Amino acid sequence: MGGYELVRSDDAAALAAVDLRGAGNAKHAAAGASPAAKPKPQRLVSLDVFRGITVLLMIIVDDAGAFIPGMNHSPWDGVTVADFVMPFFLFIVGVALALAYKRVPDKLDATKKAVLRALKLFCLGLVLQGGFFHGVRSLTFGVDLQEIRLMGILQRIAIAYLLTALCEIWLKGDEEVDYGFDLLKRYRYQLFVGAFVAITYMALLYGTYVPDWEYQTSGPGSTEKSFLVKCGVRGDTSPGCNAVGMIDRKILGIKHLYGRPVYARSKQCSINSPQNGPLPPDAPSWCQAPFDPEGLLSSVMAIVTCLIGLQYGHVIVHFQKHRERIMNWLIPSFSMLVLAFALDLFGMHMNKPLYSLSYTLATAGAAGLLIAGIYTLVDLYGFRRPTAAMEWMGMHALMIYVLIACNILPIFIHGFYWKEPKNNLVSFSTVGCCASFQLRFSEHDCMNEP
Repeated sequence: MGGYELVRSDDAAALAAVDLRGAGNAKHAAAGASPAAKPKPQRLVSLDVFRGITVLLMIIVDDAGAFIPGMNHSPWDGVTVADFVMPFFLFIVGVALALAYKRVPDKLDATKKAVLRALKLFCLGLVLQGGFFHGVRSLTFGVDLQEIRLMGILQRIAIAYLLTALCEIWLKGDEEVDYGFDLLKRYRYQLFVGAFVAITYMALLYGTYVPDWEYQTSGPGSTEKSFLVKCGVRGDTSPGCNAVGMIDRKILGIKHLYGRPVYARSKQCSINSPQNGPLPPDAPSWCQAPFDPEGLLSSVMAIVTCLIGLQYGHVIVHFQKHRERIMNWLIPSFSMLVLAFALDLFGMHMNKPLYSLSYTLATAGAAGLLIAGIYTLVDLYGFRRPTAAMEWMGMHALMIYVLIACNILPIFIHGFYWKEPKNNLVSFSTVGCCASFQLRFSEHDCMNEP
């Protein structure tokens, strides 16, 4: 998420620029070309374009998802277009980290700065998604600390960024890289961390016992209703009895979780499924229970997505020829997709709220294919003009996310009015048309997952 400022060290202005001139120019430089005559390394434009496409996709699914089921998040098992947005952000953060920490002269200083950046991003997420801004239909603001949402999109990215940055700073070998398999040897400790994280997640998801639990909801007239969810199972991946939700309820507290879970649109919980609607007469007791799509255990697998992106970034660092880079991206991408569909076929379904292993592999494989395609079009063949808008959006992704996806800009426009709140700038400006559309149709605001 955001530009390189989120993921680079102080000297990253030089490091983020990637030499795309190929092996031929490198040999020419080694033959004695003077520093003054040496061409300036070019910025890897495909990273910005990839990020810009992801931002645009996020905005589209936020607005269109309310009335186009195929653009909305999957209520539980399965994936839709919207379910690729979050992994794509995490993937490209990992790629950028490989460029930012290509050389680390002072590991302790780099660690301190990475921790500080992660804290800043986490705190920004608390402000944007913790409930400080009550919504586009209300000009009030403030946080009830008893109900503040502790996890969210930026918080998840901050966690994944920090762990991945620490791996890149401290867990790198010094072996020479000539072939694709050399990357596995040089970064074997990072791969071990990724495997350990994935195994830990699988062990907790399928090995944790989930007991019966209760929750309360406020009904009409502020009356509270209590619901009992009967579980008593181990390894269940249904909405009501999975280990992901239980760990969040135990550690974060149920009042600090997201209150509008995606499974409220499932067939069990909505007569208008896959859209929101009234509860069916035989609706399960868990249908109105809070569930955080960016919870603690699911964020563990988000780290794996970021680590996969990091390995794709290493390809850029160690290989100069376009063919080498593209082939070293395509092979693991197709491999992950095949493995993901195999896991899904044998019962480990792709599931974004749980961030399942098959979902991790499928979205990372898709991200790898996308970055390879964008790199081929933009950096290899030079199709810069058609992607100029995406490039700009990618360079200002965090700003766009805050202003538009989090409804800060619509709220700001909506807040200026003449005599009465209904006489606001939304009604009298061209920009207001877009803001009005956002106000009326956006179901997935900043409080929801992208």
